[in-house]
Amino acid sequence: MSDDKRGRVRTESGQKRVRVYLGGRLVADTLRPLLVWELPYYPTYYVPLTDVLADLEPNGADEHSPSRGEGTGYDVAVDGARADGAALRYLDSPLPDLKDAVRLDFAAFDWFEEDEPIIVHPRDPYSRVDILGSSRNVRVEIDGVTVADSSSPRILFETGLPARYYLPLPDVRTDLLTPSDTHTSCPYKGTADYWHVRLDGKEHRDIVWIYRTPLPESQKIAGLACFYNEKVDIYLDGVRQDRPRTPFS
Repeated sequence: MSDDKRGRVRTESGQKRVRVYLGGRLVADTLRPLLVWELPYYPTYYVPLTDVLADLEPNGADEHSPSRGEGTGYDVAVDGARADGAALRYLDSPLPDLKDAVRLDFAAFDWFEEDEPIIVHPRDPYSRVDILGSSRNVRVEIDGVTVADSSSPRILFETGLPARYYLPLPDVRTDLLTPSDTHTSCPYKGTADYWHVRLDGKEHRDIVWIYRTPLPESQKIAGLACFYNEKVDIYLDGVRQDRPRTPFS
């Protein structure tokens, strides 16, 4: 593992087989993926140049990073398919691991770890999700009105985030919920659908979500509703919890 203190960029060799496709055409296939923490929250994959099967065509673009150095841009071409500007190399990076690796734009391709698709971004090997059944009482208030009250929550503990309380729908005031067009995806849980809460003529937008068909490792929260701790008042066994400060606040 290497760590660049100037930009706090960390690199680490991964142990999963990683494959990258463009329109069904194989772009890269590696047993030596490089995890790079460009952001502190989650890593991205860089692929060893020798494991890239597509053509990388220089496009004259460049990108400067204070920590990774000068990046050279490439278009990706494979079997008649193209992704313009979808590859970047740091040929003279101060981080040795990056010099012989290619950064493929995550959004431009279909990615697989072993035989399972990656959604949103690669999983962080140092993040964990635990979902535990509980008999603790969870009561949710919005503007002083109880909108949920349950003694059979599933509590989800995820590294770096506050505990989330997933509640059976019979314990939620579903008469106050209106469907939202918002959907978000998580590499650990899957795709969430959202509701607004309408209360006394005021709409609290996208404040409740549900994973109807979560990923296999998160099946315990299937069909349960969760409120943003940051935006509601939650009482745990009768004790009001402080609202956490997170990017969702």
